[in-house]
Amino acid sequence: MKITANQLRRLFIDFFVKNGHKEISGASLIPENDPTVLFTTAGMHPLVPYLLGEKHPLGNRLVDVQKCVRTDDIDEVGDPSHLTFFEMLGNWSLGDYFKKEAIEMSFKFLISVREEGGLGFDLDHLAFTCFAGDEDAPKDEESFAAWRALGVSEARIAFLPKKDNWWGPAGKTGPCGPDTEMFYWTGDMPGAKDPQPAPEKFDPTNRLWVEIWNDVFMQYFKNEDGKFEELKQKNVDTGMGLERVLMILNGASSPFETELFTDVIDAIRALGGYDIGVDSADGAGSADRAMTGAVTEEQKISERIICDHLRAATFMLGDPRGITPSNTDQGYILRRLIRRAIRHGMKLGIEVAFARKLAGIYVNLYGESYPELIKNQEIIFEEMAREEAQFSSTLAKGIREIEKAGIENLLKGDFAFYMYETYGFPPEMTIEEIKKNSELAGRLNEENFYAEFNASLASHQAKSRAGSEAKFSGGLADHSEEVTCLHTATHLLHQALRMVLGNHVEQRGSNITAERLRFDFVHPDKMTPEQIAEVERIVNEQIKADLPVSFETMTVEEAKSQGAIGLFESKYGESVKVYTVGHGKEAGKFFSKEICGGPHVEHLGMLKSFKILKEESSSRGIRRIKAVIGV
Repeated sequence: MKITANQLRRLFIDFFVKNGHKEISGASLIPENDPTVLFTTAGMHPLVPYLLGEKHPLGNRLVDVQKCVRTDDIDEVGDPSHLTFFEMLGNWSLGDYFKKEAIEMSFKFLISVREEGGLGFDLDHLAFTCFAGDEDAPKDEESFAAWRALGVSEARIAFLPKKDNWWGPAGKTGPCGPDTEMFYWTGDMPGAKDPQPAPEKFDPTNRLWVEIWNDVFMQYFKNEDGKFEELKQKNVDTGMGLERVLMILNGASSPFETELFTDVIDAIRALGGYDIGVDSADGAGSADRAMTGAVTEEQKISERIICDHLRAATFMLGDPRGITPSNTDQGYILRRLIRRAIRHGMKLGIEVAFARKLAGIYVNLYGESYPELIKNQEIIFEEMAREEAQFSSTLAKGIREIEKAGIENLLKGDFAFYMYETYGFPPEMTIEEIKKNSELAGRLNEENFYAEFNASLASHQAKSRAGSEAKFSGGLADHSEEVTCLHTATHLLHQALRMVLGNHVEQRGSNITAERLRFDFVHPDKMTPEQIAEVERIVNEQIKADLPVSFETMTVEEAKSQGAIGLFESKYGESVKVYTVGHGKEAGKFFSKEICGGPHVEHLGMLKSFKILKEESSSRGIRRIKAVIGV
């Protein structure tokens, strides 16, 4: 039953290709023109235009592996299951097949033996959920009937409410619908302390049932009145977590016991100078090595945090739209991940710089599947080392702050939170500093101290979530006329920047709301007022000329040969959309040509005018422009 990560990716792709799907490339971790999220959190994000009705160059049945980051539960990472970065295996129907066919294919992939292209799961270890229905939409009897027709026992199917079996909309309005989820019984896996056979009746509250796959049926559109209307184009969007399935197929109790992490854990233990694990009795290699021996649970928590956070950071830094640590947006999350990993390295007794070394293990591990990591490895290593050195300096400043603080402040948990938020000091490090003073140590009430700290932390997290919801309230991939015009303006801005600053300018991020565009690009220096004015002039000249905007579908190689710019994420031979601004297809006859998924206006006069509001630094080597149109 054992399988490698590369084999699992290929098994999934090949199965759906055989079932009429076209393989597409996974997209960047940094979403383009989607103000609802900082990172790509699911496979559906890059496909939103096609889920809303645009025609995909490769048709209406697609399959891919998408790298994702979810940051809501950063503070939960450290247990055996939470991950910040993960890979999502997904297949898609864009107005083609729907519930019955999707469920049949999912079922076949789950239970077919490996030789027939499936995972080889036993039916008696599987269970399923369907939407229970409410005032907005009826009970999903269609999905239930599809599972029953495949031989699934009624006792192994549970109907659950909207909070469990419904997806979307991402914003206040948009596509949404019921889903059906698939679960695997882990109670009798190898190494289980108290093996339990799979019960006949499915209890979705029993954590030994682990969700492995989710088929989302985009059946409805929630309008501004809060009503749910049937979509003209009904879609299927599925997501299977690679790490979780790999764990089950290899008989592990946690993703951290799979090949994706064991080499890094060995390196951590060697750096920390404590137990590096015990080989299994059959002499198996590192990928079969469990975290056993003298390692404490507290050490394992720190190991998991380091493993997860530095893996996520490696992919963020190595992404085609790669970011660097900063104090805002994606850069802030990246900085937080690296620094939290370093703090836990200190807890494990690691006294040397280690982030770069562990990033190197991940580059080697994932380089075949994600060649951008190899291409950008020097950037990854340089930024990891720089951030680790900078954090060491910040910690030294924090210790000086503690030394200056009054006694009464030191004993308060809210001061500990200030140290945590400002200098990266976890509360236990503040306590360690307090205990160095015998008088303070005698007055310290750790229970009250932690209670105050946790209250401050909870308040901060609540404010952050509220701020995030307000900041990204625009809704998933808003395709309003305003956003469409602003998106088209980014093409003009990109080309104008290259004309004024040079061809080294490359897009590194784009965030659009109905009010403004934000465009991040590669450039080492602050733009001069003259350069800004020239960029504005060039863009407005094209708008005044009311140039046409058109698109063609072509291969990546054809796009490159025609001088198209953009992020070349797609695989060799894959078809992409190329948008041209201007008359003619020949070089010199058009203003810009760029690979993009849309949306765009048909002619530039709709933009009326273009104005740059601000030019600033986004992060090291990356500049940011905020601009508006129609003013």
